Amino acid sequence: MKVFDLIQMTPEQEEIIGLARQICEKELMPYTAELDRAGRYPVEIAQKFKDAGLYALEVPEQYGGMGIDNTTNFLMAETLGYYDAGFGFTFHAGSMGAECVFVGGTEQQKQMAADALLEGKGFAFCLTEPACGSDAASITTTATRDGNDYIINGNKCFISGAELADYFVVATTIDRSLKYKGITLFLVEKERGVQIGKHEDKLGLRLSPTNEVIFDNVRVPAENMIGAEGRGWGVVMKNMEVVRPHSMNFATGIAMRAVDEATAYAKVRMQFGKPIIKLQGLNFLLAEMLERTLVSHGALMNVAYQLDNGMKLNGAGSAVKIYASQTASYVASKAIEVLGGYGYMHEYPVEKLLRDAKIFEIFEGTNQIQQVVLGSLLAKD
Repeated sequence: MKVFDLIQMTPEQEEIIGLARQICEKELMPYTAELDRAGRYPVEIAQKFKDAGLYALEVPEQYGGMGIDNTTNFLMAETLGYYDAGFGFTFHAGSMGAECVFVGGTEQQKQMAADALLEGKGFAFCLTEPACGSDAASITTTATRDGNDYIINGNKCFISGAELADYFVVATTIDRSLKYKGITLFLVEKERGVQIGKHEDKLGLRLSPTNEVIFDNVRVPAENMIGAEGRGWGVVMKNMEVVRPHSMNFATGIAMRAVDEATAYAKVRMQFGKPIIKLQGLNFLLAEMLERTLVSHGALMNVAYQLDNGMKLNGAGSAVKIYASQTASYVASKAIEVLGGYGYMHEYPVEKLLRDAKIFEIFEGTNQIQQVVLGSLLAKD
Protein backbone atom coordinates (compact mmCIF):
# COMPACT_ATOMS: atom_id res chain seq x y z
CA MET A 1 0.00 0.00 0.00
CA LYS A 2 1.13 3.56 -0.81
CA VAL A 3 0.27 6.79 0.96
CA PHE A 4 -1.96 7.87 -1.94
CA ASP A 5 -4.16 4.83 -1.22
CA LEU A 6 -5.00 6.30 2.18
CA ILE A 7 -6.19 9.67 0.84
CA GLN A 8 -9.96 10.05 0.40
CA MET A 9 -11.26 12.09 -2.54
CA THR A 10 -14.53 12.85 -4.26
CA PRO A 11 -15.15 11.30 -7.71
CA GLU A 12 -14.42 14.66 -9.36
CA GLN A 13 -11.16 15.01 -7.43
CA GLU A 14 -10.17 11.45 -8.29
CA GLU A 15 -10.67 12.22 -11.98
CA ILE A 16 -8.53 15.38 -11.88
CA ILE A 17 -5.81 13.94 -9.66
CA GLY A 18 -5.82 10.66 -11.57
CA LEU A 19 -5.14 12.49 -14.83
CA ALA A 20 -2.30 14.44 -13.22
CA ARG A 21 -0.76 11.24 -11.86
CA GLN A 22 -0.91 9.57 -15.27
CA ILE A 23 0.97 12.45 -16.89
CA CYS A 24 3.50 12.54 -14.04
CA GLU A 25 4.15 8.80 -14.25
CA LYS A 26 4.62 8.82 -18.02
CA GLU A 27 6.09 12.23 -18.83
CA LEU A 28 7.81 13.55 -15.71
CA MET A 29 9.01 10.81 -13.37
CA PRO A 30 11.42 9.11 -15.83
CA TYR A 31 13.33 12.37 -16.34
CA THR A 32 13.42 14.04 -12.92
CA ALA A 33 16.96 12.93 -12.04
CA GLU A 34 18.31 14.24 -15.35
CA LEU A 35 16.38 17.50 -15.05
CA ASP A 36 17.56 17.90 -11.46
CA ARG A 37 21.19 17.59 -12.51
CA ALA A 38 20.68 20.13 -15.29
CA GLY A 39 18.61 22.48 -13.13
CA ARG A 40 16.03 22.81 -15.89
CA TYR A 41 12.28 23.37 -15.80
CA PRO A 42 10.75 21.19 -18.56
CA VAL A 43 8.42 23.57 -20.40
CA GLU A 44 7.53 20.78 -22.80
CA ILE A 45 6.17 18.65 -19.96
CA ALA A 46 4.37 21.65 -18.48
CA GLN A 47 2.68 22.12 -21.84
CA LYS A 48 1.30 18.58 -21.65
CA PHE A 49 -0.37 19.47 -18.36
CA LYS A 50 -1.76 22.63 -19.92
CA ASP A 51 -3.03 20.70 -22.94
CA ALA A 52 -4.82 18.37 -20.52
CA GLY A 53 -6.60 21.35 -18.94
CA LEU A 54 -4.75 21.14 -15.62
CA TYR A 55 -3.34 24.67 -15.52
CA ALA A 56 -4.84 27.55 -13.55
CA LEU A 57 -7.75 25.45 -12.32
CA GLU A 58 -8.42 27.97 -9.57
CA VAL A 59 -9.44 30.80 -11.95
CA PRO A 60 -12.95 31.78 -10.77
CA GLU A 61 -15.89 30.67 -12.89
CA GLN A 62 -17.14 34.24 -13.23
CA TYR A 63 -13.99 35.03 -15.22
CA GLY A 64 -14.16 31.92 -17.40
CA GLY A 65 -12.21 29.42 -15.29
CA MET A 66 -13.10 26.15 -13.60
CA GLY A 67 -13.09 27.71 -10.16
CA ILE A 68 -12.02 24.56 -8.32
CA ASP A 69 -12.02 24.82 -4.55
CA ASN A 70 -8.95 25.06 -2.35
CA THR A 71 -9.31 21.45 -1.24
CA THR A 72 -8.94 20.16 -4.80
CA ASN A 73 -6.18 22.63 -5.57
CA PHE A 74 -4.32 21.53 -2.43
CA LEU A 75 -4.63 17.88 -3.52
CA MET A 76 -3.25 18.76 -6.95
CA ALA A 77 -0.24 20.51 -5.40
CA GLU A 78 0.35 17.56 -3.09
CA THR A 79 0.28 15.21 -6.07
CA LEU A 80 2.76 17.23 -8.12
CA GLY A 81 4.98 17.55 -5.06
CA TYR A 82 5.07 13.77 -4.81
CA TYR A 83 6.56 13.43 -8.29
CA ASP A 84 8.73 16.56 -8.25
CA ALA A 85 8.18 19.48 -5.92
CA GLY A 86 10.28 21.83 -8.04
CA PHE A 87 8.24 21.20 -11.16
CA GLY A 88 4.96 21.30 -9.27
CA PHE A 89 5.82 24.48 -7.41
CA THR A 90 6.72 26.34 -10.58
CA PHE A 91 3.74 25.01 -12.51
CA HIS A 92 1.39 26.26 -9.79
CA ALA A 93 3.34 29.49 -9.20
CA GLY A 94 2.62 30.54 -12.77
CA SER A 95 -1.04 30.93 -11.88
CA MET A 96 -0.78 31.61 -8.13
CA GLY A 97 1.43 34.58 -9.01
CA ALA A 98 -1.75 36.28 -10.21
CA GLU A 99 -3.55 35.76 -6.91
CA CYS A 100 -2.92 39.36 -5.77
CA VAL A 101 -4.84 40.54 -8.83
CA PHE A 102 -7.88 38.45 -7.83
CA VAL A 103 -7.54 39.65 -4.23
CA GLY A 104 -7.14 43.39 -4.79
CA GLY A 105 -7.48 44.19 -8.48
CA THR A 106 -10.24 45.89 -10.45
CA GLU A 107 -12.77 43.83 -12.38
CA GLN A 108 -10.92 44.73 -15.58
CA GLN A 109 -7.61 43.57 -14.12
CA LYS A 110 -9.14 40.32 -12.87
CA GLN A 111 -10.62 39.53 -16.27
CA MET A 112 -7.33 40.34 -17.98
CA ALA A 113 -5.42 38.07 -15.59
CA ALA A 114 -7.97 35.27 -16.05
CA ASP A 115 -7.79 35.54 -19.83
CA ALA A 116 -4.00 35.43 -19.73
CA LEU A 117 -3.97 32.38 -17.45
CA LEU A 118 -6.51 30.54 -19.58
CA GLU A 119 -4.22 31.14 -22.56
CA GLY A 120 -1.42 29.45 -20.60
CA LYS A 121 0.47 32.61 -19.65
CA GLY A 122 2.50 32.78 -16.45
CA PHE A 123 2.76 35.30 -13.59
CA ALA A 124 5.57 35.86 -11.09
CA PHE A 125 5.19 37.56 -7.71
CA CYS A 126 8.08 39.95 -6.94
CA LEU A 127 8.46 40.81 -3.26
CA THR A 128 11.88 39.73 -1.92
CA GLU A 129 14.92 41.96 -2.42
CA PRO A 130 18.64 41.44 -1.69
CA ALA A 131 18.33 43.34 1.62
CA CYS A 132 14.66 42.64 2.24
CA GLY A 133 13.32 39.23 3.11
CA SER A 134 11.18 38.83 6.20
CA ASP A 135 11.20 42.60 6.83
CA ALA A 136 9.00 43.72 3.94
CA ALA A 137 8.79 47.25 5.33
CA SER A 138 12.34 47.78 4.08
CA ILE A 139 11.43 47.42 0.39
CA THR A 140 13.58 49.75 -1.71
CA THR A 141 12.07 49.21 -5.17
CA THR A 142 10.43 52.54 -5.92
CA ALA A 143 7.40 53.62 -7.93
CA THR A 144 7.55 57.30 -8.84
CA ARG A 145 4.54 59.10 -10.31
CA ASP A 146 5.13 60.72 -13.71
CA GLY A 147 1.93 62.10 -15.18
CA ASN A 148 -0.41 59.21 -15.89
CA ASP A 149 2.39 56.68 -15.38
CA TYR A 150 4.62 55.30 -12.66
CA ILE A 151 8.32 54.60 -13.16
CA ILE A 152 9.61 51.54 -11.30
CA ASN A 153 13.25 51.12 -10.27
CA GLY A 154 14.81 48.38 -8.19
CA ASN A 155 16.02 44.79 -8.01
CA LYS A 156 14.14 41.75 -6.79
CA CYS A 157 15.78 38.42 -5.94
CA PHE A 158 14.81 34.78 -5.41
CA ILE A 159 11.77 35.19 -7.65
CA SER A 160 10.27 31.81 -8.51
CA GLY A 161 9.59 31.19 -12.19
CA ALA A 162 10.65 34.68 -13.23
CA GLU A 163 12.38 33.58 -16.43
CA LEU A 164 9.15 31.86 -17.52
CA ALA A 165 6.76 34.68 -16.65
CA ASP A 166 4.83 36.92 -18.99
CA TYR A 167 3.54 39.18 -16.20
CA PHE A 168 4.94 40.36 -12.87
CA VAL A 169 3.10 41.44 -9.74
CA VAL A 170 5.61 43.84 -8.20
CA ALA A 171 5.73 45.20 -4.65
CA THR A 172 7.12 48.75 -4.62
CA THR A 173 7.19 51.69 -2.25
CA ILE A 174 5.98 55.17 -3.04
CA ASP A 175 7.74 56.53 0.07
CA ARG A 176 10.19 54.48 2.15
CA SER A 177 9.53 56.61 5.23
CA LEU A 178 5.96 55.29 5.26
CA LYS A 179 7.20 51.69 5.63
CA TYR A 180 4.24 49.29 5.24
CA LYS A 181 1.91 52.18 4.46
CA GLY A 182 3.98 53.05 1.40
CA ILE A 183 3.86 49.60 -0.22
CA THR A 184 2.04 49.66 -3.55
CA LEU A 185 1.50 46.83 -6.02
CA PHE A 186 1.70 46.96 -9.80
CA LEU A 187 0.92 44.53 -12.58
CA VAL A 188 3.81 44.77 -15.05
CA GLU A 189 3.95 43.14 -18.47
CA LYS A 190 7.36 41.69 -19.35
CA GLU A 191 7.56 43.63 -22.60
CA ARG A 192 7.64 46.93 -20.70
CA GLY A 193 11.35 46.31 -20.15
CA VAL A 194 11.54 43.89 -17.25
CA GLN A 195 15.01 42.30 -17.19
CA ILE A 196 15.68 38.78 -15.95
CA GLY A 197 18.99 38.48 -14.14
CA LYS A 198 20.84 35.62 -12.53
CA HIS A 199 19.45 32.08 -12.61
CA GLU A 200 20.24 30.78 -9.13
CA ASP A 201 22.13 27.49 -8.79
CA LYS A 202 20.29 25.90 -5.86
CA LEU A 203 20.73 22.98 -3.48
CA GLY A 204 17.26 21.61 -4.18
CA LEU A 205 14.03 22.36 -6.00
CA ARG A 206 16.24 22.52 -9.05
CA LEU A 207 13.44 22.07 -11.58
CA SER A 208 12.09 25.39 -10.32
CA PRO A 209 13.94 28.37 -11.85
CA THR A 210 14.73 31.14 -9.37
CA ASN A 211 15.88 34.48 -10.72
CA GLU A 212 16.90 38.03 -10.04
CA VAL A 213 14.46 40.50 -11.64
CA ILE A 214 15.58 44.02 -12.56
CA PHE A 215 13.37 47.08 -13.01
CA ASP A 216 15.35 49.89 -14.62
CA ASN A 217 13.07 52.87 -15.33
CA VAL A 218 10.20 50.55 -16.22
CA ARG A 219 7.21 52.72 -17.08
CA VAL A 220 3.72 51.43 -16.34
CA PRO A 221 0.37 53.22 -16.58
CA ALA A 222 -1.37 54.17 -13.35
CA GLU A 223 -4.21 51.83 -14.30
CA ASN A 224 -1.79 48.92 -13.70
CA MET A 225 -1.78 49.65 -9.97
CA ILE A 226 -3.40 46.84 -7.97
CA GLY A 227 -5.59 48.52 -5.40
CA ALA A 228 -4.61 51.97 -4.20
CA GLU A 229 -1.39 53.76 -3.31
CA GLY A 230 -0.05 52.53 0.02
CA ARG A 231 -2.59 49.70 0.25
CA GLY A 232 -0.41 46.97 -1.22
CA TRP A 233 0.62 45.35 2.04
CA GLY A 234 -2.95 44.47 2.94
CA VAL A 235 -3.36 42.74 -0.42
CA VAL A 236 -0.08 40.86 0.03
CA MET A 237 -1.09 39.62 3.48
CA LYS A 238 -4.49 38.44 2.29
CA ASN A 239 -2.84 36.75 -0.66
CA MET A 240 -0.25 35.01 1.52
CA GLU A 241 -2.99 33.59 3.73
CA VAL A 242 -3.84 31.32 0.79
CA VAL A 243 -0.47 30.98 -0.92
CA ARG A 244 1.55 30.07 2.19
CA PRO A 245 -0.39 26.92 3.17
CA HIS A 246 -0.93 26.10 -0.49
CA SER A 247 2.82 25.87 -1.00
CA MET A 248 3.17 23.46 1.91
CA ASN A 249 1.24 20.82 -0.02
CA PHE A 250 4.35 20.32 -2.14
CA ALA A 251 6.27 19.61 1.07
CA THR A 252 3.67 17.05 2.09
CA GLY A 253 3.97 15.46 -1.34
CA ILE A 254 7.71 15.12 -0.70
CA ALA A 255 6.99 13.40 2.63
CA MET A 256 4.53 11.01 0.96
CA ARG A 257 7.12 10.07 -1.64
CA ALA A 258 9.76 9.57 1.06
CA VAL A 259 7.48 7.19 2.96
CA ASP A 260 6.76 5.19 -0.20
CA GLU A 261 10.40 4.98 -1.29
CA ALA A 262 11.56 3.92 2.17
CA THR A 263 8.78 1.36 2.50
CA ALA A 264 9.44 -0.16 -0.93
CA TYR A 265 13.13 -0.54 -0.08
CA ALA A 266 12.41 -1.98 3.36
CA LYS A 267 10.24 -4.70 1.81
CA VAL A 268 13.05 -6.05 -0.39
CA ARG A 269 16.18 -5.33 1.65
CA MET A 270 17.09 -8.53 3.54
CA GLN A 271 18.94 -8.58 6.84
CA PHE A 272 19.09 -11.37 9.43
CA GLY A 273 17.14 -13.60 7.07
CA LYS A 274 14.07 -11.37 6.62
CA PRO A 275 12.98 -8.07 5.03
CA ILE A 276 14.02 -5.17 7.24
CA ILE A 277 10.43 -3.91 7.36
CA LYS A 278 9.78 -6.83 9.71
CA LEU A 279 12.38 -5.51 12.17
CA GLN A 280 10.32 -3.76 14.82
CA GLY A 281 12.62 -0.79 15.28
CA LEU A 282 12.61 0.05 11.59
CA ASN A 283 8.90 -0.74 11.22
CA PHE A 284 8.15 1.73 14.01
CA LEU A 285 10.30 4.35 12.25
CA LEU A 286 8.30 3.91 9.04
CA ALA A 287 5.11 4.16 11.09
CA GLU A 288 6.28 7.46 12.59
CA MET A 289 7.11 8.78 9.12
CA LEU A 290 3.61 7.91 7.94
CA GLU A 291 2.06 9.37 11.09
CA ARG A 292 3.69 12.77 10.59
CA THR A 293 2.88 12.77 6.89
CA LEU A 294 -0.80 12.03 7.44
CA VAL A 295 -1.03 14.70 10.14
CA SER A 296 0.47 17.24 7.70
CA HIS A 297 -2.02 16.19 5.04
CA GLY A 298 -4.93 16.42 7.46
CA ALA A 299 -3.89 19.82 8.77
CA LEU A 300 -3.64 21.19 5.24
CA MET A 301 -7.04 19.76 4.30
CA ASN A 302 -8.47 21.53 7.38
CA VAL A 303 -6.95 24.83 6.23
CA ALA A 304 -8.41 24.26 2.76
CA TYR A 305 -11.83 23.65 4.35
CA GLN A 306 -11.55 26.89 6.32
CA LEU A 307 -10.60 28.84 3.20
CA ASP A 308 -13.37 27.28 1.14
CA ASN A 309 -15.90 28.26 3.78
CA GLY A 310 -14.69 31.83 4.25
CA MET A 311 -13.38 31.20 7.74
CA LYS A 312 -10.47 33.06 9.31
CA LEU A 313 -7.36 30.93 9.74
CA ASN A 314 -6.39 32.57 13.04
CA GLY A 315 -2.82 31.26 12.90
CA ALA A 316 -3.64 27.91 11.29
CA GLY A 317 -1.79 28.89 8.10
CA SER A 318 1.38 29.72 10.03
CA ALA A 319 1.11 26.61 12.19
CA VAL A 320 0.66 24.23 9.26
CA LYS A 321 3.48 25.96 7.40
CA ILE A 322 5.85 25.17 10.25
CA TYR A 323 4.65 21.61 10.77
CA ALA A 324 4.41 20.52 7.14
CA SER A 325 7.82 21.93 6.21
CA GLN A 326 9.54 20.39 9.23
CA THR A 327 7.80 17.09 8.54
CA ALA A 328 9.04 17.00 4.96
CA SER A 329 12.64 17.51 6.06
CA TYR A 330 12.35 15.00 8.90
CA VAL A 331 10.67 12.27 6.87
CA ALA A 332 13.05 12.68 3.92
CA SER A 333 16.01 12.48 6.31
CA LYS A 334 14.65 9.31 7.88
CA ALA A 335 14.08 7.81 4.43
CA ILE A 336 17.81 8.18 3.80
CA GLU A 337 18.49 6.34 7.06
CA VAL A 338 16.18 3.49 6.01
CA LEU A 339 18.11 3.08 2.77
CA GLY A 340 21.43 3.38 4.60
CA GLY A 341 24.42 4.02 2.35
CA TYR A 342 22.27 3.71 -0.74
CA GLY A 343 20.09 6.56 0.48
CA TYR A 344 23.08 8.87 0.32
CA MET A 345 23.71 8.14 -3.35
CA HIS A 346 22.34 10.04 -6.33
CA GLU A 347 21.34 6.71 -7.83
CA TYR A 348 18.42 6.55 -5.39
CA PRO A 349 15.79 9.33 -5.19
CA VAL A 350 15.64 9.95 -1.45
CA GLU A 351 18.67 12.25 -1.20
CA LYS A 352 16.93 14.54 -3.70
CA LEU A 353 13.81 14.56 -1.55
CA LEU A 354 15.80 15.93 1.37
CA ARG A 355 17.42 18.59 -0.81
CA ASP A 356 14.01 19.62 -2.13
CA ALA A 357 12.40 19.66 1.30
CA LYS A 358 14.69 22.11 3.11
CA ILE A 359 13.56 25.26 1.29
CA PHE A 360 10.00 24.89 2.58
CA GLU A 361 11.26 25.79 6.07
CA ILE A 362 12.73 29.00 4.63
CA PHE A 363 10.54 30.57 1.97
CA GLU A 364 6.94 31.84 2.17
CA GLY A 365 8.04 33.41 5.47
CA THR A 366 10.63 31.50 7.48
CA ASN A 367 9.43 29.18 10.21
CA GLN A 368 10.89 31.55 12.78
CA ILE A 369 8.75 34.38 11.39
CA GLN A 370 5.70 32.12 11.60
CA GLN A 371 6.52 31.54 15.25
CA VAL A 372 6.56 35.30 15.75
CA VAL A 373 3.12 35.45 14.15
CA LEU A 374 1.77 32.72 16.42
CA GLY A 375 3.37 34.23 19.51
CA SER A 376 1.82 37.61 18.74
CA LEU A 377 -1.62 36.00 18.62
CA LEU A 378 -1.12 34.67 22.13
CA ALA A 379 0.16 38.02 23.36
CA LYS A 380 -3.03 39.84 22.37
CA ASP A 381 -5.47 40.83 25.13
